[in-house]
Amino acid sequence: MSPQTNDHFDRGVAAIAKRRYEKAGDAFARAGWQTLATPRPDQTPFGADEKGWVGTGIRYHLTSALCYRVAEAENRAGHRAKETAAVAADLQTGLTHPAQQACLQELVADAKLAGGLNDVADSYREATDAYHEAAEAVDDPQYRSTTPLFQAATVPLQQVARSTANGEIAISWEDLHGTDPTTPGQFLAKRTAFKRQRFPSLLSSVLESGYLAAPRGTTEYNNATYQCPNCGSSDVNWVGDSTLCMRCSTPLEPQ
Repeated sequence: MSPQTNDHFDRGVAAIAKRRYEKAGDAFARAGWQTLATPRPDQTPFGADEKGWVGTGIRYHLTSALCYRVAEAENRAGHRAKETAAVAADLQTGLTHPAQQACLQELVADAKLAGGLNDVADSYREATDAYHEAAEAVDDPQYRSTTPLFQAATVPLQQVARSTANGEIAISWEDLHGTDPTTPGQFLAKRTAFKRQRFPSLLSSVLESGYLAAPRGTTEYNNATYQCPNCGSSDVNWVGDSTLCMRCSTPLEPQ
């Protein structure tokens, strides 16, 4: 996480914990803008970057759009999604590796879904094709899948899925990629196929419940120091500067 975005990210997490989702959307948007402006102290957002640090800013914007959707601020969610899709498309001029360009297309699809826009399935199919076309340029797809750019296309999905699974990791790395990295195109394209099938229904469940879990940070089961005042759990999620219940994202205080 960029040092410049810590405060806004922390505020976004705290707002999610208080179920103040529109305020959370504002905070994550600010975190996204700052990260997009300065991904790292020595980097601009427009140049080639092996790890795609600028993806962290896209991730925050995706989270912002999701928060607005849960808050039923549909117009703001749509505007944030259009902004995110435009940024992801524009970054293809700088992040020129074929796998990165395919990931940016995947992020365009994620943005459309997060904001309730049209052509989501077609956008995921385009990203799938791009991953297959990028296969010959990818030596280590496992490495690619752990970079900040690819994490931007993973973390929001996992956050939505956790919201429907009592705080547990409902979508694993293997779910998104399989176990055979020797076929890079298929390995990476599984992400978009999985999302096309599962992400819309997961997001629909979150919107129906009106509950979005906080991002997952460092967790511990059966912590003797904390007990959730809402659900009674002693499973803890430390994320940003918040200490939250891993199960329901309620703020925790030591007992």
